[in-house]
Amino acid sequence: MLDPVDFLALQSIRKALEDAPGSHFFSSWDFTGDPCAFSGVFCAGDRVVALSLGDPRAGSPGLLGRLDPAVGRLSVLAELSLVPQGRRAGALRHRPAGQPPSARWISASTSSPAPSRRASGPSPRCPTWCSATNRLSGTVPSFYSPSLVRLDLKHNNLSGEVTVLPDSLQYLSLSWNRLEGPVGGVVARLVQLNYLDLGVNRFTGAIPSSVFSFPLTSLQLQRNRFTGSVLPPEEVAIPTVDLSYNRLSGPISPTFAAVRSLYLNNNQFTGEVPASFVARLLDSGIQILYLQHNYLTGIQMNPTAEIPMSSSLCLQYNCMVPPVAAPCPVKAGRVKTRPTAQCVEWRG
Repeated sequence: MLDPVDFLALQSIRKALEDAPGSHFFSSWDFTGDPCAFSGVFCAGDRVVALSLGDPRAGSPGLLGRLDPAVGRLSVLAELSLVPQGRRAGALRHRPAGQPPSARWISASTSSPAPSRRASGPSPRCPTWCSATNRLSGTVPSFYSPSLVRLDLKHNNLSGEVTVLPDSLQYLSLSWNRLEGPVGGVVARLVQLNYLDLGVNRFTGAIPSSVFSFPLTSLQLQRNRFTGSVLPPEEVAIPTVDLSYNRLSGPISPTFAAVRSLYLNNNQFTGEVPASFVARLLDSGIQILYLQHNYLTGIQMNPTAEIPMSSSLCLQYNCMVPPVAAPCPVKAGRVKTRPTAQCVEWRG
């Protein structure tokens, strides 16, 4: 029998949501039966350890409604996903204290009915899906589970500020919502993260420098309203960093030279491109270096230098003439440099 607190939490979650037209995700949610047999619910013993809200099949209509704060009362929850998409972009590295051993690899995005949703032995890993999104509203709940390692709420209609998240998180995706306000103080405590995606929201304030020291495989902070300078305290070892389309300013730090795919375009960066970037670019250490649409004033690169075929550089629309002919993405536009009136050094 399911723990009473978890049972009531699932009832509250169900009351706040409904199937979109054509969806049948909640057809198995009959509370006269065993909730551990519901689509998207995974249990270890009498507790819910993983919850996936939405049908992962391609073209599924998704869900409507709001995310009830009761989800935060699932106190041993290890994974929560509102995205019917089973792609796992960050491996779970270890089991946090208190997490049931059998919950480690539970598929948080597999919601097809099964004879038993209780975890016993190794759990199946998530397949890769490409499917529709939900359209859930509300705020990001306060979670009380010390075991939550994966939180995937992307592509919804969540709003408001994010005030607290469990320190146990290893995977966090809040992208494509309407979340706002400063988030630096919350994220700075999530030192176990190996994947972070806050892209396409309305977050403001500074990016905490400590986040660049996390053991991340990908850092996605693009298309927000972050401001201030970005000065990591040490060399950044994250393979992919996307800070594009923000309001970041100041010089570009040479500590980013080890990043393989670096997106700093469409900000307000000034000064010269660090020489270490050029060396890494020419020896194929940097595969993507997008610096277009800033206020950069120079780069120490020989005009005859040849960029490797495996690398991509874009410097358009800065306060400089790009020294080499490098193909840029179409959305970078055709204008090579900024107008003189926008560039202090050119105005003399």
